Amino acid sequence: MDARAKRGVLRDRVRPIDFDRVSSVADLVGAMRGASIQARNLGLCAEVLENLYADRGRPTVLLGLAGPLIAAGLRKVLRDLVAGGYVDVIVSTGAILYQDIYQARGFGHYVGDPQADDSRLRDLLIDRIYDVYVDEEKFMETDSWLGRIADELPPGNYSSRAYMEFVGGHLDDDQSIVATAARRGVPMFVPALNDSSIGIGLTDHYYRAKRAGRPRIAIDSIRDNYELTQIVVQSKKTAAIYIAGGVPKNYINDSVVMAYIFGAEKGHSYALQLTADNPHWGGLSGSTLKEAVSWGKIRSKATTAMCFVEPSVSLPMLAGYALQRKLARGRKRLRFQWDGDELKSIR
Repeated sequence: MDARAKRGVLRDRVRPIDFDRVSSVADLVGAMRGASIQARNLGLCAEVLENLYADRGRPTVLLGLAGPLIAAGLRKVLRDLVAGGYVDVIVSTGAILYQDIYQARGFGHYVGDPQADDSRLRDLLIDRIYDVYVDEEKFMETDSWLGRIADELPPGNYSSRAYMEFVGGHLDDDQSIVATAARRGVPMFVPALNDSSIGIGLTDHYYRAKRAGRPRIAIDSIRDNYELTQIVVQSKKTAAIYIAGGVPKNYINDSVVMAYIFGAEKGHSYALQLTADNPHWGGLSGSTLKEAVSWGKIRSKATTAMCFVEPSVSLPMLAGYALQRKLARGRKRLRFQWDGDELKSIR
């Protein structure tokens, strides 16, 4: 036996979490780096954030959002990350941004029961998201409001970014993710916008315009591709933060792949993911960041970490670490200058 080699392997001891030294969420997450299993992985995600926000190359941070994050009570967590300058671009499911809009209009999510009588809930026009209730009548009212917002735009094709920015300008709620992003100039892309209540609202706009015989707007999903890829190409570096997986994760990754169309070769310099999905099913949501290296989506020398803890638990802890440690302090926000679908500059 090679005793020297053995000592080299048994070099670093697992460090127990010591609550005598923990007085904040940031302290707890920091202490997890010395622990093991998913606690260590969450601590390593925090380390990725430290390196990312300390990078003098000022990477463009793309935040991918999927899952029932607003229903889970994470609206203010996400809004504070946007307001605090931790996020440069949002790529989200339609449901997350829709439910933010629903709350911005004064409507709520309510404590529910996963064992509820769903037939009775249907009679009451109450929709259930696991253990959360929402008011379907208020959902329909919000759908229609989004359709009427679309009526105000000149007819033509729009990216989801352009439409969401317009919607954000109509929200009077400083705790809104959509309103905060619009006011700070943070682009919001919703690649599967049709597959959400925002899409229902735009269908309402389409229906009424068609019946009235007047022109209408349409969301051009390929324009989304074109716009987001320009952001990636024009950024010195990029960093991806994936919350859950789904379409937003793949969309952020594909924007890197599509850079070859512009004659550029890219790859995220930093990446982290919080997910409850597993790699061994072969699906994208649980696929490892190591696997993404084979596609060129993430640089082979990138700083990465992945934590397999459901985001309603892991996201507030990781965000708490970033916010309490003020990792983005002094970080200047990016200003995107758009001329239609052309990104003229990032400053």
